[in-house]
Amino acid sequence: MRITSPSRARSTVARLSAVILLSAAPFVLSGCLFGGDEEEVDVLALAAQTEPADVLYNQGLANLEGGRLGEAAAKFEAIDRQHPYSEWARKALVMRAFTSYRAGQYEDAVTSSRRYLNTYPGTDEAPYAQYIIGLAYYRQIPDVTRDQKETSRAAAAMQEVVDRYPDSEYAEDARAKIRISRDQLAGKEMQVGRYYLERREYIASINRFKRVVEAFPNTRHVEEALARLTEAYYAMGLVQEAQASASVLGQNFPESEWYKDSYALLQSKGLEPRAGSGTSWFANATKAITGGEG
Repeated sequence: MRITSPSRARSTVARLSAVILLSAAPFVLSGCLFGGDEEEVDVLALAAQTEPADVLYNQGLANLEGGRLGEAAAKFEAIDRQHPYSEWARKALVMRAFTSYRAGQYEDAVTSSRRYLNTYPGTDEAPYAQYIIGLAYYRQIPDVTRDQKETSRAAAAMQEVVDRYPDSEYAEDARAKIRISRDQLAGKEMQVGRYYLERREYIASINRFKRVVEAFPNTRHVEEALARLTEAYYAMGLVQEAQASASVLGQNFPESEWYKDSYALLQSKGLEPRAGSGTSWFANATKAITGGEG
């Protein structure tokens, strides 16, 4: 998917925004960032200069193209200070958000984007600003062993793109990143659930595995979650619940290795998977898997 910038002032902006999706990895930037190894940009001195807004804007674009992100940010900031509420200030604000994102200054990118959305909610660049918020959080998704606050924020921000701007050019990629974020959140639940299961804290583990099925039914972790439910219920002596968990697993993933393991566990005691009652949690779990969002 090729991402184009919201600015229509120059064709160069389209090339700038295209870099957003060129790599799935976070940007690795040189010393030309906001005060790196090279000489730091005197933002206040640049902002104090009075120049025409279009000149500042074009200088900002040139600096951005050249990788001089600190200078680019200073130019866009100068427009906001010297020419507030102008058309150039509006364009500069979203480009400031993009520049901050490029520099790995994710908090600044989110702040600028939210300010843009609050001030100019109905403009053509609004979907782009919301998308930058999602990207800023998405680039901060941590390892599954760590707190997943940024993952939740990424999923929520990208969902805003889909819900508010479903026909925008950013919606398709937003949906893809929602799926990845939700899979990560499900993975975290599984990690905690396994922790409790290993320590025979079965109720706590069951709650985690059930959440995966309920909240993230279309992620790759659902098969294991159902198998772990079978295991936990079986260990507690809750035979009917163990059979029902295995039944849901078999109905939806009959070729799964997890189902084979669950079936073998039940068979070791002469049991087989058996569906729960029509109003049980297990019946609802099947509905979630076959028609849920994830």
